[in-house]
Parts: sequence; structure tokens; C-alpha cells
Amino acid sequence: MVSENGTAAATIAPEELAWTDAQERAAKDRIVKQIAAETGTSPKQVGTTVGLLDEGNTIPFIARYRKEMTGELDENALRAIEERLSYLRGLEERKREVQRLIAEQGKLTAELRGAIERAGKLQEVEDLYRPYRQKRKTRASVAKERGLEPLALWMLSGPTSGTLLGEAARYVDAERGVPTAEDAAQGAMDIIAETIADDANVRAWVRKHTFQYATIATEAKDASVESVYEMYYSYREPVKRLPPHRTLAINRGEKEDVLKVSLELDPAAIHMYIGKRFVAERSVVRDAMLTTVEDAYKRLIAPAVEREVRNELTEKAEEHAIVIFAENLRNLLLQPPVRGKAVLGVDPAFRTGCKLAVVDDTGKVLDIAVTYPTAPHHKTAEAEKTFRALIAKHDVDLIVIGNGTASRETEQFTAEVIRKIHADGGKKLQYLIVNEAGASVYSASKVAQEEFPDFDVAERSAVSIARRVQDPLAELVKIEPKAIGVGQYQHDVSPKRLEASLGAVVESAVNHVGVDVNTASPSLLSYVAGVNATTARNIVKYREENGKFTSRKELSKVPRLGAKTYEQCIGFIRVPESRHPLDNTPIHPESYGVVDKLFRELRLELASLGSAELRARLDAVDPSAVAERLDVGVPTLRDILDSLKRPGRDPREELPPPIFKTDVLQLEDLRVGMELQGTVRNVIDFGAFVDIGLKNDGLVHISQLADKFVKHPMDVVSVGDNVTVWVLGVDANKGRVSLTMKKPRG
Repeated sequence: MVSENGTAAATIAPEELAWTDAQERAAKDRIVKQIAAETGTSPKQVGTTVGLLDEGNTIPFIARYRKEMTGELDENALRAIEERLSYLRGLEERKREVQRLIAEQGKLTAELRGAIERAGKLQEVEDLYRPYRQKRKTRASVAKERGLEPLALWMLSGPTSGTLLGEAARYVDAERGVPTAEDAAQGAMDIIAETIADDANVRAWVRKHTFQYATIATEAKDASVESVYEMYYSYREPVKRLPPHRTLAINRGEKEDVLKVSLELDPAAIHMYIGKRFVAERSVVRDAMLTTVEDAYKRLIAPAVEREVRNELTEKAEEHAIVIFAENLRNLLLQPPVRGKAVLGVDPAFRTGCKLAVVDDTGKVLDIAVTYPTAPHHKTAEAEKTFRALIAKHDVDLIVIGNGTASRETEQFTAEVIRKIHADGGKKLQYLIVNEAGASVYSASKVAQEEFPDFDVAERSAVSIARRVQDPLAELVKIEPKAIGVGQYQHDVSPKRLEASLGAVVESAVNHVGVDVNTASPSLLSYVAGVNATTARNIVKYREENGKFTSRKELSKVPRLGAKTYEQCIGFIRVPESRHPLDNTPIHPESYGVVDKLFRELRLELASLGSAELRARLDAVDPSAVAERLDVGVPTLRDILDSLKRPGRDPREELPPPIFKTDVLQLEDLRVGMELQGTVRNVIDFGAFVDIGLKNDGLVHISQLADKFVKHPMDVVSVGDNVTVWVLGVDANKGRVSLTMKKPRG
């Protein structure tokens, strides 16, 4: 190796790379400080969180039961730390691996090692490793085999005397494949082009310049073909301003072979930058070097950087799409359950008929049937008879219809049946249209087959539709999260990243609500902190063999549910049948002693849990004043007091219930300015889709969400919100409705 001043640089041998304990500690400390700086938390909070994670603690457990240790970091902050920790540890491993690989080639200098150590991103490490990576045969490698590297070094030195062809003539050797001086010169230029392309500083500068000044350009492969990508048939937008949803739309159009996509960028500034680094002002080979610079950029750098820039755009867009999907999914999972109602679930269809499933108020299936009220059968009288019989037999309170194929026709039929029953003096029924996304995925799944082995796919789907109103969380956890349609281009993002993020969301929602161990399915239990699928099945198997659990402590008898799993999960598990009242609260058993001390101090009995007197007494407790006497942290005591005031509380019940219907709204009924009540079904970058009772949801564009500027729709609305909207426009041909949440004036 040669240093910049031309002297031989000392290299580091592989055995010299072994890390001391002090270096290991310094690396860990460096990671902690970096995460603290990036996340806006203190190094102490990050260090404690890292320690807790390394001990095998779960995010929900740390967030709920280790608040004193983390300084009350919430789940989002903890997950951010966990994510960065994983990345930075991976970066550290890659740095060491790259140093080892270069050292084995005898080319690792102290200067290069320092540059690798300082790299803050994987891309920077890979740029530094690029010149040393084993390459397939290239024009440069062929030229080196032909002995032309000294000529390339002569050109790079900026010679001020002689000529290129005169010097190149010394390397002519027909036997080695260099028949002329021109061939020798070209080979040397190929070596220099690859040297330029492998320069880490050049690639970093060009990448940054491209992000700043390039334009993404899309063209139709065939402009005569109609498609959903028509706005991109001749489209230009600066790369730095391209929003995430357009990145993913362009990617999909390209993948479906509808669009041609490229980056447009004037290369003059790039040529100038590289020229200043590699081309001497008064060199006799200046013109050849400038030609080489242009070749290096056009042939080697530009295609690679375009791929890297588009990959980074895609990565950022995917990350954004996953965040949107995750937030929508969480809001959907935490929709309030409709309790105390027997429900008739309807999976609508045309040719194969509407599958019906009646479930009682606990979700137990009472009856299954099929009717044919829609085309091509039109057996409305027979279908009405079946509906009436099921409603009367099982005292049905609510009819729930999936929003898939034939839902509009089924809704009209259902509304007419409800009207007739009411006219005949029967009970006043209501109905609800629900998003059936994922119902077909569930009904064909192994989980559904095990739950209902004697039902066909459509019958299972009808049960799922009915149950997802009674307890959305318990039912939706049985479905692969990405199959639940509340995202934006979720099928275009990395499945692995999407699965990890959505799994965390479901885990968070399940633990936020808590789980009744005596009614929960294996699917629901598997999302409890610390519980995996095997342990969840073991819990259910134990319950089936031994009857209902009668205490939290009994869970320690479940096979493969060890001490660590018990510690992580037990606070999120509820046992309503337990003799110990605290077993049906979010209070962790490790804090039962604190509650005993508190009740002794207040001279209260656990039997008074839930009483107005107890709530009044607890309201008067100042956590800051009492915590030290009880030997507990203030944050934990606050949570304990809150749980004691509202034992058995379901946080979902504080949200508004869904909007029930008794009559059909049709597209033809709508008029501009008409006021309607609706439910937000999906939130995306450019607005929100609202269910107003039509087959297709109406769109409230981001500009129509509020009278003030809205940075993102999620700042205003969430999935499940009940909102007042006004009709802005109706496109009868496309079945589209534009809505506004801005109240009309006058």
C-alpha cells in the first residue's frame, strides 16, 4: 500500500484486529450515546433499555412495568431504541468483517481502518470496501492483467512532459493483448475509470448531488393503453420532493411493465467535481483524463447511483407506508367491542348465495344457513323466511354484512326485511356494513380449519364477519395483519419489514387491552408479551384438560411456561374467575405487596374493589407523598391507583361505538352539500376514506379535512373515528364520492 505522499503505508495484519475488553466497552458506549443523540433520550435511559432488552424483556413489559428504570419511556420510544440498536450492532459487525477481509489481503492501513471505524452508515462501509471487493472480470481487471496499471498510475500522477501515446507505446505487447499504443492508452483509461468509480468520497458526493438535483421521469410504454397509472404517462418531479406514495405507485407501474422510469440529471457539475479530484490542470494527459472522467460517471457511477437513489427512495417510502399501515391497524384493532348482542353475520355473494352465521353475545356459533336473495337466483321470499326464522329463534339484535361482492344488493334486501319486521310489530333491528378484508384469508387458514372443521370456507367467513363486530381485536388477530386492508401500497413493501412492524402493533394492542385467559384463542394469546405460539397452544390445552384457570399463579403449571415468560406475560393476562381480585387487573403480581401495604395504610379491604367509596379514597392519595413509604416508584404507583379505581376496565369502551343503520343510502340519493355521518375506514397520505353507507367509501382529500393547514391526515382523523361530512361531488360513472369535513358556510 502507498500513502498519499508516495511513501509505503504500514498495513495491519488480521491478528492485530482482536478487540480488548476496553475497546468492546467503548464500542457499546458509543452505540448508546449515538442512539441517545438520535432519539432525544438520555444515555442513561438508552443504556438501561439496552440492558433490559439484552436480559430478554419484552417492549410491552418494559413500557408498563419498568417505568422507573427507563424514565417512563413509552412503547414507541422503546421500539425506536430497539430498532437503532439492531442496526448499529449490525453496522459494528460489518465494520469488523470488512476490516478483516481487507487485512487478509494485506491492504488495511491505519488510515483506512480509521475511515471504516468512523462510518455512520452501512452504505459508507460498503463504499470503503468497494475497491477491495472481489470483482467479476471487468475492463479494468483485464487491463491490469495485461500489465497496464503502471501506465494508469503515470496518467494519474499528472505528468507535465511527454505524450500519452508516446508513453503508451512502451506497453505495446501483442502477446498480452495490447497490439497498439491506442489499446494501451484505452486500457489505462479503463483502470482509471474504475479507480474513480470505486472512490468512496466520489460516490458519496455523487449520491448526495443526485438526490439534491435529479428529476425522476416516467413515460408510458404504450400511451394508448388505459390504466390507473395515466398521470405518470409523461411525468417529471424532483427526486427530493417525491412523496412516498408516488414512489410506490411509480415502482408498481414499472413492475407491471406499464411505465419506463429513469433519473434525469445534468452531469456537468459531477464532471467538474471529479475532474478537480483526479485531473491535474497542466497535465499533458488532461484531455484523456477528462474523457475518462465522463466514461467513469456514465458507464460505472451513474447506473449504480441511480439504483442506490431509487432503492433509498423505495426504502423511505416503504418505511412511511408501514408507519401508516401500522397506525391504521392499531386504531382498527382497538375499535370498541359491541357487547351483549346476538349477531347475524352475512357473507354476501351472487351465484353461491349469502352464507349466514348466528353467534350469541359471547361469539359462540348458534346456527348456520345459506340464502339466495340476489341475482341470478332472486329467491327473496325464501331468503326473507330464513332471515326471519333465525332472528326470531336466536333473538338477534344486529345484522352484520361484509362489504365484498353483492354487499350492496344484500344490504337493500336486509334493510327491507328489517323494515317489514318493524312494521309487523317486531323488534327494531339494526344492521352494519363491516370491512371484510382478511375474512377469506382467515376462513381458508389452518386456524379456521381447527376452529370450525365441519364448516366450509364461506361459513367460516360469515362467523368471522359477525365476531369482528363483537370483539374486533380477538377476531382480527387470527388474520395475517397485512391482509387487513387499512394500508397504502402494503403489497409493494418488504414483506419481512411489514410483518415485523405489524406484529409489534398487534402485540402492543393486545397487551394494551389485556387478555382473558379463560376465553382467549391461541391466536390472541400468542401476542401476549413473552408468549409464543407453542406456549399459547399449551395454555389452551391446559385449560381444556383442567378446566378454567382460577388464578394467575396457576399459569406457572403450564408446560414450557418458564419463570421469565411468566414474569413477562402475567400482568397482561386477566383471570376473572380468580378469588384474588387483583388477578383481573393490569397490576403485576410483583406489586401485590404494594397494594397490601396501601390498603392497610388506608384501612381498606380488597373486597371493596370497584366501589365508589374506594374510588373516592384513592382519588385523595398523592402518589408522590405515599410512594416512598410503600417502597415503590411514583410511576408504578400511579398505574396501580388507576387500575384499582377501574378494575376490569377495557380501554376500548371509552371510544365511540360504530354507527348502526336501519335504511339504505344509494348513490342516486346524494346531493352536493348533503350532511352525512360516516366512519373513517382508511387513512392515507392524501386523505381519508369514509364509510357513509355506500358500497365504496367516499374520499375526503387532505385539503378538505379541516379549515386549517393539515400536514398529514393522521393529524386530524384515525381509523374508526365517527365523523360528520358533506358531499362535495358525485361521479356516478365511476361510483366515486368526494366529501369534505369543512362545514359549508351559510
